[in-house]
Amino acid sequence: VQLQASGGGLVQAGGSLRLSCAASGSIFEINTMGWYRQAPGKQRELVAVITSGGSTNYADSVKGRFTISRDNAKNTVYLQMNSLKPEDTAVYYCNADVYDSTWLRHDYWGQGTQVTVSS
Repeated sequence: VQLQASGGGLVQAGGSLRLSCAASGSIFEINTMGWYRQAPGKQRELVAVITSGGSTNYADSVKGRFTISRDNAKNTVYLQMNSLKPEDTAVYYCNADVYDSTWLRHDYWGQGTQVTVSS
Protein backbone atom coordinates (compact mmCIF):
# COMPACT_ATOMS: atom_id res chain seq x y z
CA VAL A 1 0.00 0.00 0.00
CA GLN A 2 1.26 3.46 -0.88
CA LEU A 3 0.08 6.86 0.32
CA GLN A 4 0.71 9.75 -2.05
CA ALA A 5 0.38 13.18 -0.50
CA SER A 6 0.19 16.45 -2.39
CA GLY A 7 -0.85 20.07 -1.99
CA GLY A 8 1.83 21.56 0.20
CA GLY A 9 3.59 24.79 -0.57
CA LEU A 10 4.43 28.31 0.52
CA VAL A 11 1.64 30.64 1.63
CA GLN A 12 1.35 33.89 3.51
CA ALA A 13 -0.16 34.04 6.96
CA GLY A 14 -3.93 34.08 6.74
CA GLY A 15 -3.91 32.10 3.53
CA SER A 16 -5.23 28.64 2.72
CA LEU A 17 -3.94 25.34 1.40
CA ARG A 18 -5.59 22.01 0.70
CA LEU A 19 -3.68 18.78 1.17
CA SER A 20 -4.68 15.50 -0.45
CA CYS A 21 -3.51 11.97 0.20
CA ALA A 22 -4.52 9.00 -1.92
CA ALA A 23 -4.01 5.41 -0.82
CA SER A 24 -3.40 2.72 -3.42
CA GLY A 25 -2.46 -0.93 -3.51
CA SER A 26 -3.80 -4.02 -1.81
CA ILE A 27 -6.54 -2.48 0.33
CA PHE A 28 -9.54 -4.31 1.68
CA GLU A 29 -10.80 -1.54 3.91
CA ILE A 30 -9.41 1.64 5.42
CA ASN A 31 -10.35 2.42 8.99
CA THR A 32 -8.93 5.72 10.21
CA MET A 33 -7.09 8.21 8.03
CA GLY A 34 -5.31 11.23 9.35
CA TRP A 35 -2.78 13.99 9.11
CA TYR A 36 0.21 14.55 11.35
CA ARG A 37 2.91 17.19 11.20
CA GLN A 38 6.47 17.61 12.31
CA ALA A 39 8.16 20.97 12.66
CA PRO A 40 11.97 21.28 12.83
CA GLY A 41 13.25 20.19 16.21
CA LYS A 42 9.86 18.97 17.36
CA GLN A 43 8.13 15.64 17.61
CA ARG A 44 5.51 14.53 15.13
CA GLU A 45 2.06 15.53 16.33
CA LEU A 46 -1.52 14.74 15.44
CA VAL A 47 -3.31 17.35 13.36
CA ALA A 48 -6.61 15.64 12.54
CA VAL A 49 -8.05 12.18 12.04
CA ILE A 50 -11.25 10.86 10.48
CA THR A 51 -12.86 7.44 10.74
CA SER A 52 -14.49 5.54 7.92
CA GLY A 53 -17.82 6.68 9.30
CA GLY A 54 -16.82 10.33 9.23
CA SER A 55 -16.11 11.00 12.89
CA THR A 56 -13.32 13.53 13.31
CA ASN A 57 -10.85 14.64 15.92
CA TYR A 58 -8.60 17.71 15.78
CA ALA A 59 -5.64 19.09 17.65
CA ASP A 60 -6.70 22.08 19.73
CA SER A 61 -4.29 24.29 17.82
CA VAL A 62 -6.13 23.78 14.52
CA LYS A 63 -9.76 23.57 15.62
CA GLY A 64 -11.92 26.02 13.71
CA ARG A 65 -9.26 26.55 11.04
CA PHE A 66 -8.62 23.09 9.55
CA THR A 67 -11.15 20.63 8.18
CA ILE A 68 -10.45 16.97 7.47
CA SER A 69 -12.59 15.00 5.04
CA ARG A 70 -12.35 11.82 3.02
CA ASP A 71 -13.68 10.17 -0.10
CA ASN A 72 -14.00 6.47 0.71
CA ALA A 73 -14.61 5.55 -2.92
CA LYS A 74 -11.26 7.11 -3.86
CA ASN A 75 -9.39 6.05 -0.67
CA THR A 76 -8.42 9.68 -0.32
CA VAL A 77 -8.20 12.00 2.66
CA TYR A 78 -8.11 15.79 2.47
CA LEU A 79 -7.06 18.56 4.83
CA GLN A 80 -8.42 22.02 4.15
CA MET A 81 -6.26 24.52 6.01
CA ASN A 82 -7.55 28.06 6.42
CA SER A 83 -6.28 31.06 8.37
CA LEU A 84 -2.80 29.61 8.32
CA LYS A 85 -0.26 30.81 10.85
CA PRO A 86 3.55 30.71 10.79
CA GLU A 87 3.41 28.12 13.56
CA ASP A 88 1.62 25.77 11.15
CA THR A 89 4.88 25.47 9.22
CA ALA A 90 5.90 21.80 9.19
CA VAL A 91 6.14 18.68 7.10
CA TYR A 92 2.67 17.17 6.95
CA TYR A 93 2.31 13.40 6.81
CA CYS A 94 -0.79 11.41 6.00
CA ASN A 95 -1.53 8.16 7.76
CA ALA A 96 -3.90 5.29 7.07
CA ASP A 97 -4.99 2.37 9.21
CA VAL A 98 -5.63 -0.35 6.61
CA TYR A 99 -7.19 -3.81 6.77
CA ASP A 100 -5.94 -6.36 4.27
CA SER A 101 -8.07 -9.19 2.87
CA THR A 102 -7.35 -11.35 5.94
CA TRP A 103 -8.43 -8.53 8.27
CA LEU A 104 -4.93 -7.89 9.48
CA ARG A 105 -4.36 -4.21 10.32
CA HIS A 106 -1.48 -2.26 8.91
CA ASP A 107 -0.32 1.29 9.58
CA TYR A 108 0.96 3.25 6.59
CA TRP A 109 2.55 6.69 6.20
CA GLY A 110 2.86 8.99 3.24
CA GLN A 111 6.11 10.63 2.20
CA GLY A 112 5.34 14.03 3.71
CA THR A 113 4.59 17.36 2.11
CA GLN A 114 6.11 20.66 3.20
CA VAL A 115 3.85 23.49 4.32
CA THR A 116 5.53 26.83 4.91
CA VAL A 117 3.61 29.84 6.19
CA SER A 118 5.36 33.19 5.97
CA SER A 119 4.58 36.06 8.32
